[in-house]
Amino acid sequence: MSPELGLQILLYATAVIGVAVCLGYGLWRFLGLALQAAASAFGPRTPGTPDPRIGAPPPGAEPAKLAYWALQMWVDTAGAGRAAVEMVWYLLTRHWLDEMVRNRLLRGCSGYTGDEAEHWIGRLVLRLIAPGMALAAVLSALLAWVLLAGIAVAFAAQLVLVTVVVLAGVLAGRGVDRLWKLVRGIRMKCPYPGCYRPFPLAVYVCPDCRAAHRELRAGRYGVVRHVCRCGRALPTTALAGRSKLAARCPHCDQGLPKAVGTTRVVHLPLVGGTSAGKTMLLAAVLDGLGAWTRTSGLTVEYASPADRNEATALGRQVDAAGWALKTQGGQPRALMLLVGKGRGRLRRQRLLYVYDPMGESLRDADTTRRQQYLAHADGVLLVADVLASPVVRRSLRAGDGELAVAARPADLGPVETYAGFTGELQGLGGRRRRLGVAAVVTKRDVLDRLDSLPRPGDGPVDAWLEEIGLGDLVRSLGHDFAAARFWAVSARAATGAGALESEQLRAAEPVLWLLSRTGLRVRGPAGSPGGPPGGRRPPGLPPRLARLPRPRGSADRGTPNRSSL
Repeated sequence: MSPELGLQILLYATAVIGVAVCLGYGLWRFLGLALQAAASAFGPRTPGTPDPRIGAPPPGAEPAKLAYWALQMWVDTAGAGRAAVEMVWYLLTRHWLDEMVRNRLLRGCSGYTGDEAEHWIGRLVLRLIAPGMALAAVLSALLAWVLLAGIAVAFAAQLVLVTVVVLAGVLAGRGVDRLWKLVRGIRMKCPYPGCYRPFPLAVYVCPDCRAAHRELRAGRYGVVRHVCRCGRALPTTALAGRSKLAARCPHCDQGLPKAVGTTRVVHLPLVGGTSAGKTMLLAAVLDGLGAWTRTSGLTVEYASPADRNEATALGRQVDAAGWALKTQGGQPRALMLLVGKGRGRLRRQRLLYVYDPMGESLRDADTTRRQQYLAHADGVLLVADVLASPVVRRSLRAGDGELAVAARPADLGPVETYAGFTGELQGLGGRRRRLGVAAVVTKRDVLDRLDSLPRPGDGPVDAWLEEIGLGDLVRSLGHDFAAARFWAVSARAATGAGALESEQLRAAEPVLWLLSRTGLRVRGPAGSPGGPPGGRRPPGLPPRLARLPRPRGSADRGTPNRSSL
């Protein structure tokens, strides 16, 4: 036999051995061990325990762990692919070519046990099949890499599909949350002085470790829940219970009531000059809302302990002195009340922000422009002290003039106060023509004692204002705002010991009317939402408060408890 023929037979034999071993054993051995190595990259780990592959967030970052699909899924996939490729390379170079072929078969030893063959013919046969085994190893590695590449492409396509589905869930979760807020008219804004800024999402505090979460919504940290760095699962939507967590303003970091983000906020600033009676009217409104809870389906509660303490302090001051101290300080903090009606799914609720600024803060355009809360106003309570109007003062006779001075009239009349305020209100919010204004004439107990003026309780208050020379104010309010209503209230008769419940109901009507414009309608003794049409006096109210005894020193069972409203 010629050497060429022998070489050709050896080559054919090597090819047959290589293909047979590859398809019969080597390929599946390579592929199985590679897949096993890839699977080990995804685990194992103990179920229910933190994943050690997902590290803690760095300092200053969101104190939540990224969702598995957001990053670690791809990291693990890359690690699994790398482990599979390395396993194939190890089997090819170390196990088959080095250990099995070079160190065993070429030395006449068994490729599996390493035992040397006893006869020289056996050792020759082992050396002759060594090239075939080497070829089998190379073919198995190449085919395994090709199959692994196909598996990797299919697996990556599935991961992309999973990512798309999860991102769709994120968009759906955010969309539902935003739509829910839009339908319910929820706009989140800070109630604290110097801030007053709107924000799309509050900062929520983990109840276990007190970590502040600024992105507690569907996103890269989770769709339904976020896992805090302490391991606590936190809901990502208001419908899932996010509102039960303590919240803070993302701008000034001050605490917010839990109703923020779940309840529509209604901003009502009190506008009036210094000593016009704004704070006394606020005290009367609080007592009046308490009276409405006893005569209608209205519910009122303070939004936070700080609001309860502030209202209690105001009530004690009025009870002790008979009047409220002058508002001090810079920009006001909103007094927050939860006002609701109905039960269950039919229940409607508003988070009422009431601002009581200093009269000096609305004196001119510059100071008014700094009252940023006006940009969020949903209505205006204009506190009108007509005793400060020059037109009214000129019409008072001597005795009435002394009564007017004793009532401590405001530094500016209602016309002058409104003129310095209205332009800047339009500039700040740009929504004046869509707002309602409730004009409340204060100090009616004094006005009813003046013989120089007609009595404000004898007819519609707007007609009474026209009669005493303030028709320009009535016409301006009707022209500048979407709706205007008028009341005449005695805050002294609605507060303190011996308060008249009928006057308390009356004092709260302007606020209830403004709330009715947001969809919260309450029917009470007046017979219509927010009081009678036109601000006229409801049946049962006394026509002249000055003729009624008001025992300031004795308690009255009809006076509401300010500590609970």
